[in-house]
Amino acid sequence: MTETSPAPETSPAPETSPEVTGTRAGRPRIPFDRRLAAAVQKVTGQALGPYQSAIVRIGFSLTWLLFLLREWPHRLELYGPDGPWSWDMGRQLIADNRSFTALMWSDGRLWFEIVYGLAVLSAVLLLLGWHTRAVSVVFMAGVLSLQNRSIFMGDGGDNVVHLVAIYLVLTRCAQVWSLDARRAARGRAGLGPAGPVLWTVLGGFLLAATWFSGVTGEWWLFVLLWVLWLGNALWWLVCRFAPGEPRTLLDVLANLAHNATLAVIMAEVCLVYATAGWYKVQGSRWQDGTALYFPLQLDYFTPWPALSDLLGGSGAMVLLLTYGTVIVQVAFPFTLFNRKVKNVLLVAMMLEHAGIALLLGLPFFSLAMIAADSVFLPTAFLVWLGARAARGRDRLLRRTPPAAEAGLPGQSRTGDGAGTRTLVG
Repeated sequence: MTETSPAPETSPAPETSPEVTGTRAGRPRIPFDRRLAAAVQKVTGQALGPYQSAIVRIGFSLTWLLFLLREWPHRLELYGPDGPWSWDMGRQLIADNRSFTALMWSDGRLWFEIVYGLAVLSAVLLLLGWHTRAVSVVFMAGVLSLQNRSIFMGDGGDNVVHLVAIYLVLTRCAQVWSLDARRAARGRAGLGPAGPVLWTVLGGFLLAATWFSGVTGEWWLFVLLWVLWLGNALWWLVCRFAPGEPRTLLDVLANLAHNATLAVIMAEVCLVYATAGWYKVQGSRWQDGTALYFPLQLDYFTPWPALSDLLGGSGAMVLLLTYGTVIVQVAFPFTLFNRKVKNVLLVAMMLEHAGIALLLGLPFFSLAMIAADSVFLPTAFLVWLGARAARGRDRLLRRTPPAAEAGLPGQSRTGDGAGTRTLVG
């Protein structure tokens, strides 16, 4: 009988989780059903991109506000009763395209001044983020009313404002950098009479407006407005009297609408650049690199003639900017798969629009496109930007405590800065 040596001690095999199967590059591979469940939980459990949606809200409301203020002396000629596009001509056009404008309900100057004033006021309140759900609807109505009244007034940026004004109604764009976020951080969300009074006034106005909807036949928009009004009335009732599972269900629906709308905004920005870039590729002037030279020779697009002549006199610079514009626009949608390259092209496109504002005299077109591009800005940069703005504001008001000066980026003393993640708006 031979003596056998004891078997060498071995460490016990690690238990394999039933949810994790196989490995890839040394990492456990998560089954598809678990990844799908995690994605669904992420999409329904929170409103994604709070900083991106906030910067889009601020950018477009500021663009529209500055445009309305700039055109205040000319408002009667652009959209009012003194314009070359008369009220009767506008009525005939709207009867064909079935678009919405409240300015077709009356051709009086008093009604025009009310609509224009409400458009300015709604832009200011949306910029500040005050009762954003209600104000965004008024903002949309103001944009549609003025732009559809005279459709030939615009420089291209008005189309972007037109679309995003509709999208903002479906987003929770006041989670940060808003008065709604400050009120929620203080535990006062949904309190006070301002919200119910505002929605009661809007409901009465909507009821009266529905009566006039047959004038131009925009029944589809009034169906949408009534759905939004009733939905927000249901939201207020649930928050007050059933804050449990019904509130959770409404939060899920609001998150789904927000996330889907944010994806639509991103897709539309990519579509704008892709179509613009590929159409430019087909043009002979863009192919030979001289396309930029010609608008620099038009008086309408030369607010700074000396600067335009200086740039147009350099063939190398014209060639570089012409080809660079095409390359950036065509390539941008494909760079979304690489964050670093995307950020570089994003900066290039924003600088391009800043150059268009300066050289071609199209500031509101450029502001609208920069606001649309902002949806792709990285969150870390926006958090840093919000923290710097909050500290600068506090220094300006001379009320910054020492702790806030040494605090982490994204923190704010009042709770309404970049660090606020309350799901409001």
